Amino acid sequence: MATIDWQKTNNTLHKKFEFKNFSEAFAFMTRVAIEAEKLNHHPLWTNVYNKVEIWLNTHDMDDTVTELDYKLALAIDGLV
Repeated sequence: MATIDWQKTNNTLHKKFEFKNFSEAFAFMTRVAIEAEKLNHHPLWTNVYNKVEIWLNTHDMDDTVTELDYKLALAIDGLV
């Protein structure tokens, strides 16, 4: 598996992203949403202006981090 720079804490993978402006942040979230739908795996996330924070874990597996979370994290990193 490729190395990712997400933080694993409290049974989640977590990462912060910062963009030039709100439009770029929102466009990124739209791309993430499409990937999440393909994997049927949906993140917990927040957005304030140009910042997006994402937390990943697998709800069906007692909210633990699984291979699916790493797969989505890698896909998300590829969208930046």
